Amino acid sequence: MAVLPFENETADPTLSSEINSAVREAVEQRLGLRQAGEEQADAIVRGTITRYEPDLPVAFQGTDQANRVEVTRRLLQIVVDVQIYDQVNDKILWERRSMMLEGEYETGAEQQGRDRALEKLITNIVDGAQSQW
Repeated sequence: MAVLPFENETADPTLSSEINSAVREAVEQRLGLRQAGEEQADAIVRGTITRYEPDLPVAFQGTDQANRVEVTRRLLQIVVDVQIYDQVNDKILWERRSMMLEGEYETGAEQQGRDRALEKLITNIVDGAQSQW
């Protein structure tokens, strides 16, 4: 199986490489498949990152100062289109469009939210691939 670089339509340039690394690792470790070049692969995982919202407030707390509120929890959202394509039989095995992945985190720990959202992406891809076997 080949994992092609996800197209990135967001302003965060690191997102594509982080997603590609996570997907490659899942293909090898969770699905037990070997990586192959695009030309030699029986199937291809490809996708597009269409939206990235890293800082949506979800929990608030009042402070001692009048009329002041502090955000205590935030939500990160990533929206992707993902496809597993069977090159041998020229057909789409599994596809999800506008898949929203979310991860909550405490203020100042954005990577924690990103990790949670990526875990959901990996779970969806692995479940999708296994549903076709």
